[in-house]
Amino acid sequence: YEARKDIFFFFFILVCDPADVISTVEFNQTGEFLATGDKGGRVVIFQREPQGEYNVYSTFQSHEPEFDYLKSLEIEERINKIRWLPLHNPAHFLLATNDKTIKLWKVSERDKRAEGYNLRDEEGRLKDLSTVTTLQVPVLRPMDLLVEASPRRVFANAHAYHINSISVNSDCETYLSADDLRINLWNLNITDRSFNIVDLKPENMEDLSEVITVAEFHPHHCHLLAFSSSTGTTRLCDMRASALCDQHAKLFEEVVDPSHRSFFSEIVSSVSDVKFSHSGRYLLTRDYLTVKVWDLNMENKPVETYQVHDYLRTKLCSLYESDCIFDKFECAWNGTDSVIMTGAYNNYFRMFDRASLRDVTLEASREVCKRRAVLQPRRVCVGKKQKETDVSVDSLDFRKKILHTAWHPKENIIAIAASNNLYIFQDRLTPNGHHNTPEIQSAPPKWQTQPNPPTY
Repeated sequence: YEARKDIFFFFFILVCDPADVISTVEFNQTGEFLATGDKGGRVVIFQREPQGEYNVYSTFQSHEPEFDYLKSLEIEERINKIRWLPLHNPAHFLLATNDKTIKLWKVSERDKRAEGYNLRDEEGRLKDLSTVTTLQVPVLRPMDLLVEASPRRVFANAHAYHINSISVNSDCETYLSADDLRINLWNLNITDRSFNIVDLKPENMEDLSEVITVAEFHPHHCHLLAFSSSTGTTRLCDMRASALCDQHAKLFEEVVDPSHRSFFSEIVSSVSDVKFSHSGRYLLTRDYLTVKVWDLNMENKPVETYQVHDYLRTKLCSLYESDCIFDKFECAWNGTDSVIMTGAYNNYFRMFDRASLRDVTLEASREVCKRRAVLQPRRVCVGKKQKETDVSVDSLDFRKKILHTAWHPKENIIAIAASNNLYIFQDRLTPNGHHNTPEIQSAPPKWQTQPNPPTY
């Protein structure tokens, strides 16, 4: 770890268009593929090459803008979440959702084509049957590799509010989808119905006190799920106890000292992301100012609390006026659950080593992406600068923010989405296992200058 000075990265530059802003990032279970979704409804999949670089593998339009005529409401095409299904055959399957509709996509390769049909010509048109005088056996001919993405299921009309999260169950047969007030359980093979397992909607909406912000299944136990709310609580539910999980099995909440409460206390305590550790023992939650690690066996307080940008406490009023205080930051575990990562402002992201209690702030921006440069740690200061490289809290750019992050499930490779730029950072190791001199490797030039995303 050692302050993460041993990191190098390469990045993909996209044309600056609002539709190209990346809205979700997700590695598959092996880490060979990385999927991103954007506000334009597109999904781009990157594949890791033998030399370690990630290059574009497939891109397709997942969602289109729609209009709900009953509610006179526009439904954006923005991809809110992507989740990969476990790999069971050469084809890859993933779920992608916007505010209302979830789609199951199949991504497969084809490098052969059939030729010599009896009733169709080479272009696929039907022949005149009077001209068919002989019978031939079709044969397979090699062709250029073609990656096809095709929708296999569409799960719609089950949410009255915006879908904020989806999670695939460890049984590989079901998944959940959550909106502001309800969580539904789906079977991957059934599209016309789902089961409502959590319902927080009161009889009178004026009595509404909290909304669901995120939900996730346990990685190993198919009956356990966790969901967090805008009040800063995280509930662990056991589907074996009841079909309707309104009564939680455990409640993880840190009580705030009444003397420290303020107008912003409830806003900044809203949980924007929750992740189970790979071992399944811990929960990682992210609120506006902190990331917390909870032991599933201890509900009353977190076992670890890390301050992400505590220097913003004095600026909550201006952040509220600019709506930045409602930004939803994600968090991630590394493959061994020993390091935590989350985003911040000014294109900074933070890493916390749980064993050494060391932390580091790094920057993902085009300004530091010089070839063979060393990725330097950053520091934000409240008062007078101690070093020339320090950044004053008053000069932070709150328009630049790292909301979406993902960590390779097995290696020290991370994906960072900064607006419409995707950065991939990774450790470089020598053959003997030691860290080598870090360098920055940019993506091939054809990806830097391409004028028309979504082909990236």
